[in-house]
Amino acid sequence: MSAPSLPPQRKRPEGAETALGGLRILDFTHFIAGPMATMFLADMGAEVIKIEKLGRGDDFRGFGPQKDGMGPPFVWTNRNKQSVALDLTKPEGQEIARALAATADVVVENFSAGVMARFGLDYETLRAANPRLVYCAVSAYGRVGPLAARLGFDPIAQAESGFMSLTGEPDRDPLRSGPAIMDMSTAMMASNVILGALLARERLGVGQYVEASLFDTAVQMSGFHAMNYLMSGVVPDRFGNSSRDSAPTDVFYAADGPFYLACANDRSFHRLARDVLGRPDLAEHPDYAESRQRTANKDALKAIMQPIFQTKTRAAWLAKMQPLGVPAGEVRSLDEVFAAPEIRERGRLSGIPAASGDGTVPNIAPPFDFRDTPIVDPVAAPMLGQHTGAVLSQALGLDQAALEALKRAGVIDGRI
Repeated sequence: MSAPSLPPQRKRPEGAETALGGLRILDFTHFIAGPMATMFLADMGAEVIKIEKLGRGDDFRGFGPQKDGMGPPFVWTNRNKQSVALDLTKPEGQEIARALAATADVVVENFSAGVMARFGLDYETLRAANPRLVYCAVSAYGRVGPLAARLGFDPIAQAESGFMSLTGEPDRDPLRSGPAIMDMSTAMMASNVILGALLARERLGVGQYVEASLFDTAVQMSGFHAMNYLMSGVVPDRFGNSSRDSAPTDVFYAADGPFYLACANDRSFHRLARDVLGRPDLAEHPDYAESRQRTANKDALKAIMQPIFQTKTRAAWLAKMQPLGVPAGEVRSLDEVFAAPEIRERGRLSGIPAASGDGTVPNIAPPFDFRDTPIVDPVAAPMLGQHTGAVLSQALGLDQAALEALKRAGVIDGRI
């Protein structure tokens, strides 16, 4: 199966302002949560300078099939950034990083606990030279508490937070979500808290330390099920594709494949029964007429509905349900998703020039838009050290001789 064709990127209006234009963000992050947070800020117009270790850079560069020394996970989380290859184990490298931080509005890091302090890049050190600095630490368990020094990853956060206990079929093992949902959610939390701290700086005149963690985010992502437990004392079971609170809410199979149906109230179920299924008796039956009874008898109701749905295609059923306000949608594979007209018509997918200038790479647009300060035109994730010389000369005033000397000393690498 071949990859989908990539439409050209739509251009933003010429001369339009950006939401975060003029802000400089120094990015010491790797993997997903930190890089995605800074990428969203870059999409809004902030200048993001990504500091990477010499030789390998962000470990995510090596994951998956490579183009220009980058795998898909790195390309996915590092759009619109500049890459500076810098050896932070050398005093000269630390000095350069501190000098860059003195010019920055925001520093974001997701190193293990204590690493930034060992490099002289902790908040207290950087704040002394730059009191307006917003400093965001992204971690697995937060920077305080009994687990602050412990490493953690997305599926571990899903497991330890209780999120995984809610996912999967009741008679099977708990399941992690397929995508790295806690990394991505933590990225959104981190970008939100950074924006909040920047707004606070406008009022108060000083920056501050903020943080976001995978574990805290995962607990939040357990949703109202966590609040149900806290208010009732009842530990919820897994409920698969159905719901503990409404019915019919589940995957059903049409003649040509699965679709998801979610009747969250009596009104939508009555329309489904009467106007879609042609079974008004279900809307009047004491076991199904009201939500509480339907939910208690959801398995029996599904057994009635499933054979009916198998008599027609998904498209036929959806064409009947959607105009009536009965919420339903196809269960799609990724190839079906990226062939869907709404993806193309809303400009969610495009091809943009690769960092090397050789061909294009796919770009999935960020899930937000601004009418008056539109997001920037996307620039592909950078090659390792692609902007080392440009950033250090523009931000710190280093001349070519100084850059060459630093490169010979193994302090910097990349394009100078």
